[in-house]
Amino acid sequence: MLPPFKTTSAFLLCALITLSLSACTSGEQATAQAQATQQLPVVNIETITPRKVMLDTELAGRTTAHTIAEVRPQVSGIIQKRLFEEGSEVKAGQALYQIDPATYRASFESAEANAVALRLKAQRYKELAADDAVGRQDYDDVVASLKQAEAALQTARINLDYTHVQAPVAGRIGRSSVTVGALVTADQSTALTTVQQLDPIYVDVTRSSRELLDLQEQLANGVIKAAGDNAARVKLTLEDGREYPLEGKLQFSDLSVDPNTGSVTLRAIFPNPKHRLLPGMFVKATLVEGVSEQAILVQQNYVVHNASGKAVVMVLGKDDKVEEREVQTSRSVGNMWLISSGLAAGDRLITGGLQYVQPGAAVQIAPAAEASAPAAAPAK
Repeated sequence: MLPPFKTTSAFLLCALITLSLSACTSGEQATAQAQATQQLPVVNIETITPRKVMLDTELAGRTTAHTIAEVRPQVSGIIQKRLFEEGSEVKAGQALYQIDPATYRASFESAEANAVALRLKAQRYKELAADDAVGRQDYDDVVASLKQAEAALQTARINLDYTHVQAPVAGRIGRSSVTVGALVTADQSTALTTVQQLDPIYVDVTRSSRELLDLQEQLANGVIKAAGDNAARVKLTLEDGREYPLEGKLQFSDLSVDPNTGSVTLRAIFPNPKHRLLPGMFVKATLVEGVSEQAILVQQNYVVHNASGKAVVMVLGKDDKVEEREVQTSRSVGNMWLISSGLAAGDRLITGGLQYVQPGAAVQIAPAAEASAPAAAPAK
C-alpha cells in the first residue's frame, strides 16, 4: 500500500495529464473549425429594398405629315405664273399657279350669252303659252334648252376658276415640279407640288400584336396614363437626344395586324406649332406610365436561367446557405429587371462570388468587392 502523499501525487499527475489532453483536443477542434471557415467561399450580398420607380415604355418611330396633298391641275393649259415661294407656309385656298385662262374665259362668256338668250326666249314663250299663242311642247323645249345652257355656263365657270390652281390644305409647300411656260394637262399623274400639314404631326411606331395587347391591357388597368378615350399619354425624344417639349397622344383605334409580319402600326399625334418636327425624322416615343412605389429591381446579370429555362437568382437563406430562387421578370428598367414575384423586401441577394457557389452550400459574407473562391487548404 502506497503512502498517502504518494497517492495524492499520483492523482495530481493523472489530472494534469487529462487536462493537457483535453486542451490539445480543444485546440485541434478550433484549428479545424478555422480551417473549415477559411475554405468557405466568400460572397457579396445585397439586401432587397423596394423603391419608387417611374415606369416608361420606349417605342422607336418615324414622323409623318398629318395631311399630304398633291396638287394637280384640273384643266389643261400653259402655266403663266407661279404664285408661291418653295418651302413657305401657304393657306387653304391660296392661289399657287395661274394657267392661261383665255380659252376658258371665252367659253364662259359664250355659255353666258347663250344662257341669257334662252332665258329671254323662255320668258317670252311662257307669256305666249299662257295665251295659247305657242304650243305647250314648244315652251317645254325652250325651258329644257335653258337648263342645258345654265349647266354649260356652270361648267364653263368652274373650268375658268380651275385656271387658278389653289392650295387644297394649309401647310408647308414643297418644290415645284413645273416652271412658267410649262404645258400641264388635266388630271396628269405628276403633281405640280405637294403641301404637307405639319401641325399637328404624326409619329408612327410598329409593335407586335402581342405587345399591342399588353399595352391595351396596361391602359385599361391604369398602368399607362390615359390621355382621353382609347389613347395614352406619350413623350418624344428627338434624334439628337433632346426631349420634345410638348406631350402627345398614342391612339389605339382603327388598327389591323399585318398577316405577313404579325405587327401593328400605332400612330401618335403631337402638336407641332413651331414645325420642329419634320416628316421622316427618326424619334423615340415614350409612353408615360404610372409610378411603382414598391418596385424590386435586380441587375440583369444577377438573373440567370436554370436547366428548365426558368429565371433564377441566388439568395442567402437560413444558416447562411445558398438558395436558388425562381423569379418572374415583368420588364427591363435600364440595365435592371423589374421583379414581379420571387423576391421580397429583406431577402439577401448574392451579387458577388456567384461562380463559386452552389445551392445548399454554406458561404461567408464579405464586405463589398471581396468575393473570392474557397481558400486552399493548408499543406500538411
